[in-house]
Amino acid sequence: MARPFDPRLLRQVPSTRRDVVLLGLLGAAVAVAVVTAAAALARALAAAVELRLDPAAITVFLLALAARAALTSGLGVVAARMAATVKASLRADLLGAVGRRGPGWLAGQRAGELATLTGRGLDALDGYFTGYLPQLVLGVTVPVGVLAMLAFADLASAVIVLVTLPLIPIFGILVGWQTRIATERQWRRLRLLGGHFLDMLSGLPTLKAFGRARAQVAAVREMADRHREATMRTLRIAFLSALVLELVGTISVALVAVPVGLRLLGGGMTLAAAFTVLLLTPEAYAPLRAAGTKFHASMEGLAALDQAFTLLAAADGETPGGTRTAPRGGPIELRGVTVAYERTTALRDVDLTVRPGERIALVGPSGGGKSTLLNLLLGFTTPTAGRILVDGTDLAELDLDGWRRQLGWVPQRAHLFADTLAANIALGTPDAPRERIAQAARSAALGPVVDALPQGLDTVLGERGHGLSSGERQRLALARAFLRDAPLLLLDEPTARLDAASEQAVVSSTLSLVEGRTALLVAHRPALLAAATRVVRVDQGTLHELVTA
Repeated sequence: MARPFDPRLLRQVPSTRRDVVLLGLLGAAVAVAVVTAAAALARALAAAVELRLDPAAITVFLLALAARAALTSGLGVVAARMAATVKASLRADLLGAVGRRGPGWLAGQRAGELATLTGRGLDALDGYFTGYLPQLVLGVTVPVGVLAMLAFADLASAVIVLVTLPLIPIFGILVGWQTRIATERQWRRLRLLGGHFLDMLSGLPTLKAFGRARAQVAAVREMADRHREATMRTLRIAFLSALVLELVGTISVALVAVPVGLRLLGGGMTLAAAFTVLLLTPEAYAPLRAAGTKFHASMEGLAALDQAFTLLAAADGETPGGTRTAPRGGPIELRGVTVAYERTTALRDVDLTVRPGERIALVGPSGGGKSTLLNLLLGFTTPTAGRILVDGTDLAELDLDGWRRQLGWVPQRAHLFADTLAANIALGTPDAPRERIAQAARSAALGPVVDALPQGLDTVLGERGHGLSSGERQRLALARAFLRDAPLLLLDEPTARLDAASEQAVVSSTLSLVEGRTALLVAHRPALLAAATRVVRVDQGTLHELVTA
């Protein structure tokens, strides 16, 4: 079952510690106001029964009531601020983790599912912070204050309340087990629905071209129906929980009220004491009943919070970087490197030395481990066994940001942003002058494309580079490498998805780019092999040297 308060929150968002302390202080003040108001009202009612007026008791009651209202509002304000802080911080951390780790970090998480988590998922935390958390605080402070006052007014009633009070959280936990299962199912359906819907929109032109759009509409409708059914199951359990908690609370109050009435009739209790007990007893149960109801309404947010913490912990745990300055120009050695996943082994006991100035072409079938090899050097993947040495220093000990500044990377599918063409080219070198950006575009055979655009380098692209063909997007990625001017180049099939004329232009530009630099090139086509000084075949996770030039 989800914990009422996750301690990981304090570690991930340290600023929440102040808000938690403030919530506790406000909760304690509310408890004092509740006890004071009940005691003052009991004295005023006892005086009224005796046909007397107690102005002091009435004044204290009104002041305590106003203080309770103000303090409860303060709880809501602090909780709302806490919700906004946590959501903003977690969104920034998740997006920052994607930026640090690169697109390979998600390891099977679709972009749509991450969008659902950072959007709709984290927004569901409002119900937790503004609804459940303040009631949780009051569920601790108010019963303690009420028990203390009851022990002073009537010890027998305090014992009954003390014995019956745990029944509410016990029954809440029993129902909560089923709620957790139903809510996790609902959240899983929502993530799948959001991820599938975004992926479908991204590929809508392709679906239309192949006549598969209507089939996807049916798939989305089916997933939406499953999410609706999961939501209704969760609501049914939540309503059952509210009924159970109300029933337990009502019976518990009756167990106190009936003996108090009998003792009052028998003369064993004063009227003021009886009123105090009868007014305070419901207050002891009310915060716990409200917390139980609010908890079920906040379960979706808690499920999203747990997933966010899991992803961030994975990102921090996978980061192999240290603090040592990355050396420049030395050899790179892979010694006994193995990369194993849960169901497959991408690389197995690999030994490879890349000397300065060498250009190594990696060839072999898809899925053989070539991209994994590049991800190892980028720091996106850590070895399961073995070591990667950069001029004799373990890559795990190096400052990754400093190391990556020495790399020029051209992936198979570079991500482009909804920004100008110039900003997309200068992604890794944001301070580059305009002349260098234009030169990089020309070097990557992107000059004719720039000239054809209405505003040239200032043309704003759509999300994921909408407005450019796949070949033009690949050349833009190559332009980034030209602009970066890094000593070590990692190119993952830069000629992929290009027509013959574009391929020839890119190959010519690539030969110019790698001249005098160390480079690893994943090549499926013979055109790039001319740039290589060595050719290594990667097949089923093992390396075999084919040619030494």
